[in-house]
Amino acid sequence: MKPTGLTDAYALNGPQDCRALYAGWADEYDAGFAAGMDYRLPAEVAAAFLRAGPPAGPVLDAGAGTGLLAAALRGYGHQGALDALDLSVQMLARAGEKSLYRALIEADLTLPLPPIGPYAGVVSSGTFTHGHVGPGALAGLLACAAPDAVVALSVNAGIWAAQRWEGALAALPITALDLRDVAIYGEAARLTDPAHAGDRALIVTFRRV
Repeated sequence: MKPTGLTDAYALNGPQDCRALYAGWADEYDAGFAAGMDYRLPAEVAAAFLRAGPPAGPVLDAGAGTGLLAAALRGYGHQGALDALDLSVQMLARAGEKSLYRALIEADLTLPLPPIGPYAGVVSSGTFTHGHVGPGALAGLLACAAPDAVVALSVNAGIWAAQRWEGALAALPITALDLRDVAIYGEAARLTDPAHAGDRALIVTFRRV
């Protein structure tokens, strides 16, 4: 069987495909994909979240995967409670091994979320991308965010226009919207996966009204 990679991840079609792919990718995701691609996106989202001056209180990591975003937040000195939410039981298990989270929540962002929160912040890295989750999930995330909560998430640049993100954000009860274009991967990606080495994302930050 060939190793799992971005071409497979970008071609996913629905939650069942996602569960199947990440069940097989979880054990080598950090050492294989993240290290091999010099995956910088989690750190970019963490930095943007902290620049926005999040209020004190628990933070939800939506699409937490193996906990790379939480690790970046801790590395930058964030000490508040973090909850991980992800579709994949296997990815959540890897995240749980790192002792970064207060709670692990198995849930599908494309469906109504369980009663969780309210959260002072919501972060997400790598979840809003090809074959994964679109802007329709934003309303559910805002519903579990407290008033004035800070939200920082990444959106793959390749889906921004096609999924009409600008209009979706304009329709939400939010303020202090900021967009920042960043590289998703570092130089190592040019050897590991040249086809995706230049991929970019928009880091979106705002506050819930």
